[in-house]
Amino acid sequence: MRLVTYALNGSQHAGVLTDRGVVPVRHLGAHLPDSVAGLVAAGTQARDALKQGLTTTAEALPVDGVTLYAPIPRPSRNVFCVGKNYVEHAKEFEGSGFDASSGGQATPDVPIVFTKAPSSVVGPDDAVDSALDPTGTLDYEGELAVVIGTGGRGIRAGDAMTHVYGYTIVNDITARATQNRHKQWFLGKSADTFCPMGPVLVTADAVPDVGAMHLTTRVNGEIRQDALVRDLIFDIPTIIETISASITLQPGDVIATGTPAGVAVGFTPPRYLEPGDVVDVTIDPIGSLRNRIV
Repeated sequence: MRLVTYALNGSQHAGVLTDRGVVPVRHLGAHLPDSVAGLVAAGTQARDALKQGLTTTAEALPVDGVTLYAPIPRPSRNVFCVGKNYVEHAKEFEGSGFDASSGGQATPDVPIVFTKAPSSVVGPDDAVDSALDPTGTLDYEGELAVVIGTGGRGIRAGDAMTHVYGYTIVNDITARATQNRHKQWFLGKSADTFCPMGPVLVTADAVPDVGAMHLTTRVNGEIRQDALVRDLIFDIPTIIETISASITLQPGDVIATGTPAGVAVGFTPPRYLEPGDVVDVTIDPIGSLRNRIV
């Protein structure tokens, strides 16, 4: 299933995106939560009820008649992120002169985990505010994001995938000079609008082979990033095991798994984003996350 958060007449609701349009969750069962975060917290029982409800004829709203938000418009906690998690990207970032955290090591031995503020999240077709990067070094990072279903601490890698509710797309927008100047990544990545997310949350049962998912990032139609998820240095089970070793993961937590090579800072000279640029990050079956730089 492809879950969405949509607005109709100024009110946000949860829906299921189908070939017929957006089916409101409130039409599929009065007992079901009317938010994607609520559905995630309600677990497999609510997911199965949604599936059952979709087998009956239910009213669908035309997609062009609603406004889509990020599936989880305001996460309850920071978005977890993993840095330098594709070999070629780790090399290009190390060689860019902007990596103040590596200590001369291109490919990390353990996952590099940082976070983005919940207030940085925006949805599909929302604008990214380049004025919040006064350095003029705005970069894109297309990433597969994992949404945690069943929480827990001390989750073993062998059990980790049973804790995954589903997947969405994150564009980890970054002010490179700010990231470098502060010798850490939080401020350069957490400005308002710097975490586009969406357009949907695909439930894990609809993705039989996560590694086969294909990520492509385009800037103004030009392919900049092109990789398979199986090329991750640290796979999803390892990431979940690493974070949960000391932090209790909660339902609805979002984990961005890392970006492949082809970011702006990796070019000579760097090809930073400018007002008017359009960035599309595509991962099937999630779809395309499009945002304009203003």
